[in-house]
Amino acid sequence: MSDRFAGVRAVFDQHLADGTDVGASFCATVDGDTVVDLWGGFADAARARPWRRDTIVGVYSTTKTMTALTALLVADRGELDFDAPVARYWPQFAAAGKDRVTVAQLMSHSSGLCGWREPITGADLYDWEKMTALLAAQEPFWKPGTASGYHGLTHGYLVGEVVRRITGRSLGTVFREEIAAPLGADFHIGLPASQDARVAELIPPAGPPPMSGAGDSELQANVAGNPALDVEVTRTRAWRGAEIPAVGGIGNARAVAEIHTILANGGVAKGRRFMSEAGCRRALRPQVEGVDLVLGVPMRFGLGFALDTGLMPNPGTLFWGGYGGSLAIIDLDAHTTIAYVMNKMSGTTTGDLRALGLAMAFWAAA
Repeated sequence: MSDRFAGVRAVFDQHLADGTDVGASFCATVDGDTVVDLWGGFADAARARPWRRDTIVGVYSTTKTMTALTALLVADRGELDFDAPVARYWPQFAAAGKDRVTVAQLMSHSSGLCGWREPITGADLYDWEKMTALLAAQEPFWKPGTASGYHGLTHGYLVGEVVRRITGRSLGTVFREEIAAPLGADFHIGLPASQDARVAELIPPAGPPPMSGAGDSELQANVAGNPALDVEVTRTRAWRGAEIPAVGGIGNARAVAEIHTILANGGVAKGRRFMSEAGCRRALRPQVEGVDLVLGVPMRFGLGFALDTGLMPNPGTLFWGGYGGSLAIIDLDAHTTIAYVMNKMSGTTTGDLRALGLAMAFWAAA
């Protein structure tokens, strides 16, 4: 790593030294080249397993950035029209007044399907047919397109089923065959059992998960509790092996940053063209803006990613993070990507100050 980015290493090392992090990785790319690649600490709470170069970890909703990229790839080939009704590809979805709901509304968390109306269990999440059939049959919680309401778990089933109907393959398979494998990127939506030994243990945050208090709205309570998920489930083979494209991804910062060079660099990564530049910039097209009905804070969503609201160095920036603190930032103007993953979780759903501190150190040097 260049001395130019010594400030990033200093922040990263400090987080490990003072216990802010137990184990983590951070990576950044500029013009497709990896300029920062850091990892360290321990892969478990007991601090018995070192965090190695090839350690991977569950990233929760940072997985959604991979799901969005996969859909953008399929759209760039002309097989998916984001403005088309979902029912064009998935006829059963037209039930309960959803015949005009568009794929773009699924991508931007504005379809009104932030959760399941019928009570489900954690085990149901492994039953793709059941999860998607329930969503296809149910009525939206609000008028689609009028507001966003974070689709915490449903997002992956909704977008994933559209991709499956078009390609005949699961979203995790399309992602692996057409993005991760060609790049040699160590990110998985459905992890083979042979790779379990490399997975760091997520360390649950203190206190209850987000949106689980008495003051929650009905929507927030539904997203948080139907089903209720314990972080411990991420240590099971069933979870790791399942394709849960909203929250089930497992990888490291290097993989996240290098995969998203596709978007940051106009469709080209590691000398290979994956998409057109126009197909990448399509993600920046604003879809919905306002106070999110589930997150309870102002959000601005494009196609599968949050858009800058003036906090990023450049307006052409996409980002999203995961429960516990992981984060992906993709700057299409500066052709840069930033990724952070860790095992010591905070109580946030969309990134925290650890990732922001590292990003700020990177921006100061870039």
